Amino acid sequence: MLERSDLEPLFFAPFVSSIMRVEPAWIDYNGHLNMAYYNVLFDRAVDEAYELLGVGLDYVKKRRHSLYTAEVHVRYLGELHAGDPVRVTFQLLGHDKKRVHYFEQLIQTAKNVVSATSENLALHVDMDAKRSAPFPQGVLDRLEKMADSHARLPRPAAAGRSVGMKGN
Repeated sequence: MLERSDLEPLFFAPFVSSIMRVEPAWIDYNGHLNMAYYNVLFDRAVDEAYELLGVGLDYVKKRRHSLYTAEVHVRYLGELHAGDPVRVTFQLLGHDKKRVHYFEQLIQTAKNVVSATSENLALHVDMDAKRSAPFPQGVLDRLEKMADSHARLPRPAAAGRSVGMKGN
């Protein structure tokens, strides 16, 4: 009998997180989700995607390697309120032997609107050596499978944007 860990993961395009809800404690004095908690929701979704890629919590504990965020660009597009149901999509834009580049969209599911986006670059790190390290072959294989699946998606129009004001 096959065990769950023996099954090959399915790489849907894009990856879609489980449903999460905006917690009441995350609401700021403006009456909507505080900007820091958008990142919490994005991070929880990344944890789910990392499990699929084989670099989740067990990987970190056993191998003492992890993915560290090196750069993030978040765009806040719509308000979220306590109790709002959300999902996050995760689209792999690129990877190499030590890095992953991905784009996420935070979707308010009741209205089916994008409330925020987050573009990220993460480094694979040897936590004991405290430096970047190549992915093991099994992880690279999964990244390739996800990349093949996600290559069918159009590149998000907001990917690669920078912060600035017109005329400056």
